[in-house]
Amino acid sequence: MKLTGAQLIGSRESALSDETFTGINPATGENLDTDFHEATKQEIDEAVALADSVFSEFRDRLADFRADFLEAIAEETMALGDEFLERTAAETGHPIARCAAERQRSVNQAYLFAEMIREGSWVDARIDLPDPDREPMAKPDIRSLLQPVGPVAVFGASNFPIAISVLGADTISAFAAGCPVIVKAHPAHPGTCEMAARAILKAAERTRMPDGVFSLIHGRTTDVGKWLVEHPKLTAAAFTGSLAGGRALYDIANARPVPIPFYAEMGSVNPVFVLPGAIKSGVNHVTSGFVNALTMGVGQFCTNPGLVAGIESEQWDNFAADVAERVSGFTPATMLHAGIHHAYTTGIENRNAIEEIELIGKSASNPDPEKSEAAAYVYRTTYDGMAANSELYEELFGPVSTLVGCAGLDEFVAIAEKLDGSLSATIHGTEQDLIDFRPLLKVLQRKAGRLIFNGYPVGLEVCHSIHHGGPYPATCHSYFTSVGTRCIERFVRPVCYQDWPDSQLPLALQNANPRGVWRMVDGERSREEITG
Repeated sequence: MKLTGAQLIGSRESALSDETFTGINPATGENLDTDFHEATKQEIDEAVALADSVFSEFRDRLADFRADFLEAIAEETMALGDEFLERTAAETGHPIARCAAERQRSVNQAYLFAEMIREGSWVDARIDLPDPDREPMAKPDIRSLLQPVGPVAVFGASNFPIAISVLGADTISAFAAGCPVIVKAHPAHPGTCEMAARAILKAAERTRMPDGVFSLIHGRTTDVGKWLVEHPKLTAAAFTGSLAGGRALYDIANARPVPIPFYAEMGSVNPVFVLPGAIKSGVNHVTSGFVNALTMGVGQFCTNPGLVAGIESEQWDNFAADVAERVSGFTPATMLHAGIHHAYTTGIENRNAIEEIELIGKSASNPDPEKSEAAAYVYRTTYDGMAANSELYEELFGPVSTLVGCAGLDEFVAIAEKLDGSLSATIHGTEQDLIDFRPLLKVLQRKAGRLIFNGYPVGLEVCHSIHHGGPYPATCHSYFTSVGTRCIERFVRPVCYQDWPDSQLPLALQNANPRGVWRMVDGERSREEITG
């Protein structure tokens, strides 16, 4: 595929700015082909205005037609072939196999949302039938369901160039809801983003979606994101990235004359608590999985386990020694881009300067900074060491974790209480441990969005039940997820119809229930039509 580096405003290309940049191979430092043009404010205005102009038409398309669109996106994504994977690998340092797995996740996700909106019950239709004879006041006919909000902005993530970017859940769920999307491509993988965008545009053309249902803009400067979020026709935005970047955009969204919801997934420590029963019979089954989770993808997962707490004992000493030995076997590997690599190496330097922690394990071979390589590191400290160094409670993005020895339940609870919000919290132990350490679990239920038992937080299952969110600073809104089918709830709002003529109601609220969806009728779930 020939890349142009232009903004894709619907089906039209635009390259008004002379300011350009290129993708960079993080492993070699070489500039990749194609100059990508920085979006101008005019181009952003045009993209959002076009999305707004087609919103009514797009939201009124039957769910079956939107589902056809999602399935066509999956097909066109696969049709990009190996060239797509090769470009992604070149821009990110990811192995081809990792890129292929991301592509498959995106494709499966599109099919999952297509199936869900075809079935239709996700709109949460609710009906309270009238009672004109009720005293002292007649009861009206009240019906409600979820409806799309309007044009949505999506900011592509750096660590998932396919699955949490142009083709990610943010984009797919917004389309499923009936919202046009403007994606701000991540500047670290602009070629990947353009190829994915062209697959979406081809799918839109195939399924006769209105021109403007999707646009792609490029930019390295903060102005591009600011202009996009500030646009008065934008109704919501989703972001995955750093705490600094997400918080800045969140503040912009809330400073608008008309604030909009800004859904940011940001920093997360993802603590692991190893309870006595987990290592009573040995540590290998716990440490092998932990080190694999720590180093997977060079530690560049938002669910990377950055802190592990256990009770000081000979078994905990054995746990630490085994982790240190396993970490030494991790071969340094290329990080996503030079900026992430610099932040990681700076963070390691700062951690090495802390007196209360001990470096107990690291990659046996040295990383090559010219290739943006990262080594893995594991530190050890005590409860007092954590108390003296609040920075140990903060995320350091990369393959690094700190083991914390505690005296028992009280110190576990004190550490959990001091933790900021997190995407996940993990417990290793037995069912009896869960009973004995219930006060710890009560705290973790307030601190994390996903509680894992005898597993590891990396490797999210994309499904109907998953929740990938958590209290601030993990996300801006802990009630919403950015993975799984519930993420559609970010781009809809309830609309209530009172005493409305049946023929003019949305299909899911009509008496005949022509789509056959599950509805709550007078407080009871039903798929039956309403008669009489």
